[in-house]
Amino acid sequence: MSNYRMVIQYDGTRYRGWQILGDSDVTIQGKLAAVISQMTGEEVSVIGSGRTDAGVHAIGQVANFHLQGNFDERALLAGLNRYLPEDIAVSSMELVDDRFHSRYQAVQKTYRYRIHTGEIPEVFERKYVYDYRMPLDAGRMREAAGLLCGTHDFKSFCGNRRMKKSTVRTIYEIRIEELPGELQLFFTGDGFLQNMVRILTGTLIEIGDGRRKPRDIEKILDAKDREAAGYTAPACGLALLHVEY
Repeated sequence: MSNYRMVIQYDGTRYRGWQILGDSDVTIQGKLAAVISQMTGEEVSVIGSGRTDAGVHAIGQVANFHLQGNFDERALLAGLNRYLPEDIAVSSMELVDDRFHSRYQAVQKTYRYRIHTGEIPEVFERKYVYDYRMPLDAGRMREAAGLLCGTHDFKSFCGNRRMKKSTVRTIYEIRIEELPGELQLFFTGDGFLQNMVRILTGTLIEIGDGRRKPRDIEKILDAKDREAAGYTAPACGLALLHVEY
């Protein structure tokens, strides 16, 4: 049996997320599995490093799959990029050790969230940036971001209110870059809960526009209650940048 690792980029606008949902094929995982099966004649399970939500994009999603036959990875790469829809592409493909698992062996992920703060709508970038169109105080947001870094129980920032597994995660860095008319937030951590980056972003926005204070982060973490945190920022501004192993 051969194990293949691939890096994938996709525009998540028209998809219901990464994970296959029932018999729906309007997912990234579903599209990849269907094309690989068509090319190889084998039923495959495509394992992603994590599940991106509906509408979320990726530049460096990592996935792996097993095949009974021994297929040339260059041929697989070329075939996938020939038959996949135009909003999904495979950046690289390699044959790896059979024990490699894209989800269980991931140790660090980085997401980027883009916020448009200028007054004029971003017509051509509207699918990839949150068109907030109001100024934000990056200094206040950085102060709050510093309180979020480290190992904490992020239950207040979890979109799954019935989460039974541990909600403790470690955020290594939250970096905020100021560009003309735009803020870019970079989140690096050992893993993220459902909607976590988007809820973190919504909370930081509420701090940046003055609705909350930076020190409110401590109370939000202590509450361990989704109602204590800010709103969930739209999916369109979020992209998975890269995964480290």
